[in-house]
Amino acid sequence: MFSSFFPRPKLFFLSAVLWSLAAILFWYFVARDLGPSLSLGGLLGAGYPEALPEGSDEAVTAAFQGAQSFAAGFWLYEYMLVCGAIFVLFWRYFSPHRWFWWSVVASSVIIFATWFQVQVDVMINDWFGTFYDMVQTALGTPGAVTQAEFFGQIATFAGIALVAITVAVITRFLVSHYIFRWRTAMNDYYVSHWQRLRRIEGASQRVQEDTMRFASIMEGLGVSLIDSVMTLIAFLPILWALSVHVEELPIIGAVPQALVIVAIVWSVFGTGLLALAGIRLPGLEFRNQRVEAAYRKELVFGEDHADRAQPPTLAVLFEDVRRNYFRIYLNYLYFNVVRYGYLQAGVLVPYIALAPSIVAGGMTLGVMQQIIRAFGRVESSFQYLVNSWTTIVELISIYKRLQAFEATLENAPLSEIEQEVMPPPTPEPATPV
Repeated sequence: MFSSFFPRPKLFFLSAVLWSLAAILFWYFVARDLGPSLSLGGLLGAGYPEALPEGSDEAVTAAFQGAQSFAAGFWLYEYMLVCGAIFVLFWRYFSPHRWFWWSVVASSVIIFATWFQVQVDVMINDWFGTFYDMVQTALGTPGAVTQAEFFGQIATFAGIALVAITVAVITRFLVSHYIFRWRTAMNDYYVSHWQRLRRIEGASQRVQEDTMRFASIMEGLGVSLIDSVMTLIAFLPILWALSVHVEELPIIGAVPQALVIVAIVWSVFGTGLLALAGIRLPGLEFRNQRVEAAYRKELVFGEDHADRAQPPTLAVLFEDVRRNYFRIYLNYLYFNVVRYGYLQAGVLVPYIALAPSIVAGGMTLGVMQQIIRAFGRVESSFQYLVNSWTTIVELISIYKRLQAFEATLENAPLSEIEQEVMPPPTPEPATPV
């Protein structure tokens, strides 16, 4: 599943995590301050501005701060590109691999694009604060805001959104090819060992369908996980800073960094609750693949043999399919009650946490919108397992099916569920007419 596409998978993924952590720590403790001396932004009009003389007016100071912020952002992009290039070059020479350009290079590009989209989201969050403060001013003091200023803010959002849409479309196109290359790598690997694998129940389906679904789901979950981690890195400091506007929580009272604490506690509670509610689903999904495969196999035999796929036999096999589906529906019934109830309740959590501050008039409308949006981003990142649980259940089922291939090739025993013998269909005797 992994070695066919990635070079030395365990070491590769471990090195990716450690290198990312090292790069983040080095940026915050060292590299962030090296921009004025190392950045190449000056060659492209994004250099650091010269220091302001004392006594500069507000307009000049604001322009200086804007130029400095832009240069610092450009330096961050340079740093990210250099870190990514070092990682890619290391694996290019340390462990050459047939799928290097897709497994290593494309993975790095997708990670960079995901990080860029998070940065765009941060820009939109800042825009929300400015825009809603302007709306509050306009509503409270008629004539204080002109239409030109209002539509200027709309145009700013449109520019940011256009960049976000462009990057998202290009990334989605790249990801589609990435998924198919991963599927191709797995397909080629399993087909090359087909003589050893073909006797496994549903082997053809596992090669044809499960490899495709595995690559697609792994990519989706992987990108979501990276996005969640990067969103936390970007928005947690924002939420931490915005917590100064929240001096106390309802009932509890004063809590340091209250918004961060609420987001963490609520997310951990939801993750544990849904994991408990959905604990039986992976096994049911796996058994569903088995009964579907048995039904499909009998139909395939019936295409070439007149004595196969007789209605009584198919009725028994389809009854197994029906029984397992109904069992899944029942389990998803209470799982979805818990899931949707938790997610809907989560909409109110930040407003409840802000209630004392809102009632006391401790923030502007713009600040409240920034807090709500930043809280939602941090909360959803912590809720990665909650939001992805049904997909994870499906992935576990597929992984178990493909794991039978891995065990066979490694001469290891199959899992207990694989060794379960499905009873042959026993059609009911025909009723005499």
